[in-house]
Amino acid sequence: MNTVFQKEKIGLGKRKRAVARVFLVPGDGKVIINKVSGEKYLQYNTNYLNAIFSPLEKLNLKNQFDIIAIVNGGGLTGQADAIKLGVARLLCKMENENRLVLKPFGLLSRDARIKERKKYGLRKARKASQYSKR
Repeated sequence: MNTVFQKEKIGLGKRKRAVARVFLVPGDGKVIINKVSGEKYLQYNTNYLNAIFSPLEKLNLKNQFDIIAIVNGGGLTGQADAIKLGVARLLCKMENENRLVLKPFGLLSRDARIKERKKYGLRKARKASQYSKR
């Protein structure tokens, strides 16, 4: 992990509050997230692991690259989706034809839904106290 990565080899992914910087290194399909193995970091959840590998599976490159990710913020779901977007963007940077394969599956679009802020006078973002007529 001490190797210096070039800026154009970084895939940036975001989801909710999570931000992931992703690097692809030739290897045999390992995942390292914040210097911990991906399986352990994502608590052995197969849905998260499948989401991370989905861009590589669409291009039949699953066992050719190792994924190294540095993730900040959010929860595990947001972080997994941020890594997925980062991997997809990085694959498009590497070879532009990959964009035509990944775009129909929705792997290049950022999910813009974030938590709505709490408003003054309300209990949550939209929940108000019960209205009493009399």
